[in-house]
Amino acid sequence: MKGSDKVIAELNGLLAWELGAMDQYFIHAEMYADWGLNKLHERIAHEFEDEKGHAKALIERMLFLEGTPDMVTRPPIQVGKDVPEMLQNDLNVELAVDKALKDAIKVCEAEQDYHSREVLERLLEDTEVDHTWWLEKQLGLIEKVGLPNYLQSQMGSE
Repeated sequence: MKGSDKVIAELNGLLAWELGAMDQYFIHAEMYADWGLNKLHERIAHEFEDEKGHAKALIERMLFLEGTPDMVTRPPIQVGKDVPEMLQNDLNVELAVDKALKDAIKVCEAEQDYHSREVLERLLEDTEVDHTWWLEKQLGLIEKVGLPNYLQSQMGSE
């Protein structure tokens, strides 16, 4: 089924964000593991897998619409130097993805591609309810209990 070029372009833009987020979560997860912050490693490795699932959903939809997924274009990743910076950088990516998803949903509406909209709404829910919420919670915990206490809480296994 030949899809709208506008929708395919939006899906490719979102794919770039998801692939970039995947890369950023991957390096951050490995850094947490190296530092012995096992709970953070497990959670961020899980986020990496979620982003991979998002990318897969976008690729599948583009292929169905007879589009060509762009696996090369990605925004630059922001690797943090410490835990608060890493969490903030990950939150920044999620907020950018949130905005891009909402913009793409509007394009799907205008192009009357309701199935693509439905796919994007599922990704939006995951982005807002899971990823963004969790990152905001972690940054709030650092504020409340202090960085040393937060880091100590992240050393055990989940």
